[in-house]
Amino acid sequence: MAYNDKFRLSCHAVILREGMDEMEVLLLKATYGSYSWGLPGGALEPGETIHQALLRECREELGLSVEVQYLSGVYYHQHYDSQAFIFRCKIDESAQITLSDEHSEYRFVAISALSAVQKVRVCDCLEYSGAAVSRKF
Repeated sequence: MAYNDKFRLSCHAVILREGMDEMEVLLLKATYGSYSWGLPGGALEPGETIHQALLRECREELGLSVEVQYLSGVYYHQHYDSQAFIFRCKIDESAQITLSDEHSEYRFVAISALSAVQKVRVCDCLEYSGAAVSRKF
């Protein structure tokens, strides 16, 4: 990679709750692009650390603060030429989510219902053994 080349960096939160039959993860539905469902988080701004970006993005998108527990993995996504940092986070059980304009709705989804890529990232997070994993998609 040359000095002036650029690619994207993003940070995302895995926020779980106990579901009826299995653990569920919080997903947000975007109001832009392909209107897809994804983990809370987003791109780093110039001068931010990955932790600062994660906290800022969660505050903007959820309207609340998250508690960062650990960085579970870093994932290269060839289609977007991006690296995504995935963190295990917690929110207070009584917290009220207030979405930004970037998202139209949220829901907790069973891990078994996630897309293949999301399932790998969330399962890696749940199976965290003290060292972040690295994968390429």
